[in-house]
Amino acid sequence: MATTLTPYLSFPGNTRAVFADYAQALGGKIEAMLSHGDMPPPPADQTPPEGCAGMAPPADAIMHACLSLPGGAMLMAGDVPPGMPFDGMKGVMLALQYDTVAEAERAFAALADGGTVTMPLSPTFWAKTFGMLTDRHGVSWAINGEPIALG
Repeated sequence: MATTLTPYLSFPGNTRAVFADYAQALGGKIEAMLSHGDMPPPPADQTPPEGCAGMAPPADAIMHACLSLPGGAMLMAGDVPPGMPFDGMKGVMLALQYDTVAEAERAFAALADGGTVTMPLSPTFWAKTFGMLTDRHGVSWAINGEPIALG
């Protein structure tokens, strides 16, 4: 059985806008954008779902979003439930690998728009280009273009 690892991010109430940006920047397609209002009502014998601190999420808050990327990778996310702290994303970086330098440059430029470049694209021993950035949504990215065979 194959194993697939899919990042699942949390955002402070702006998942819909972030995924619209990512779909455009990465050439992806939003496969799902489900709000709490889209959820079916719970059975009569169950308590309605509530976020932390006993607060129900707003109906337009995103419960689950899925973005498919060219080549089959996926990215998922949702809005942080009410009462749950959001301290930003720490200790994680999403890595993208592209077959060509041009593809890497395009994605890097799109994600860097409004963000902070921490390492400009430049050649490395493992790829013809590599760079790092934090986008305007606070997500850190490592972009590789045209891998170089090691060994």
